[in-house]
Amino acid sequence: MPDASAYIDTSILGAYYCPEPISAPAEDARRRIPVPVVSTLSEVEFSSLVSRKRQLRELTARQARDILEPFESHIVSGFYRRLSLANDHFAKARRLLSAMDSSLRILDALHLAIAIAENLVLMTADQKFARTAKRCKSRAVLIT
Repeated sequence: MPDASAYIDTSILGAYYCPEPISAPAEDARRRIPVPVVSTLSEVEFSSLVSRKRQLRELTARQARDILEPFESHIVSGFYRRLSLANDHFAKARRLLSAMDSSLRILDALHLAIAIAENLVLMTADQKFARTAKRCKSRAVLIT
């Protein structure tokens, strides 16, 4: 990946911190990004993902803590460049949703709006989201 920064979506965060089939490629791709970028939305969505895995008994309470603690440490230590959502991001997401003939989900629209507004490559493991991002003229990298 030639860019110094990339917006890391929650599908990549999940694979990076949780044991998943694409964990190795996600970790490799994430490590090639000198300045990985997440948003405050990513933080909340990632916590929700871990909570859901806990509720589905895919993770024990201890495993969930062992995943959330390093993520939170990475956030606090500046491992990630953090972006807060701004009114412009919401406006861009609204325009994306209005213009699309697809089933772009609300949170994905916000992630995409952030990546576009900040001129960042979007890194995702979601094939449908990557296709939609490219249709919106966003630079997207699909990790599989």
